[in-house]
Amino acid sequence: MLVTARFIDAAQAVDWGLINDAVPEAELDARVRALAGDILAKSPTAIRYGKRMFYKQRQMALADAYDYAGDVMARNMMEADACEGIDAFLQQRPPRWRS
Repeated sequence: MLVTARFIDAAQAVDWGLINDAVPEAELDARVRALAGDILAKSPTAIRYGKRMFYKQRQMALADAYDYAGDVMARNMMEADACEGIDAFLQQRPPRWRS
């Protein structure tokens, strides 16, 4: 797009992975609420770990980023919320996040 200066439509942007979703304007608020609800249902601890990891690894070489991400994921699995998420899944119930 940068070199050709050609415009693409929303469906093509979704297909290329440039955006997550495209909906008609009339459905936008509902889609945003649904996406926000999905995020809010996740462990706050895992979200914090993930955001920090994402921003920090962007400045790293690929091998270093993989090592760092692996370490962060391992530390995340030691958190109480990870145990709660696994227990909730096995017991087929919604998780009760502690953080």
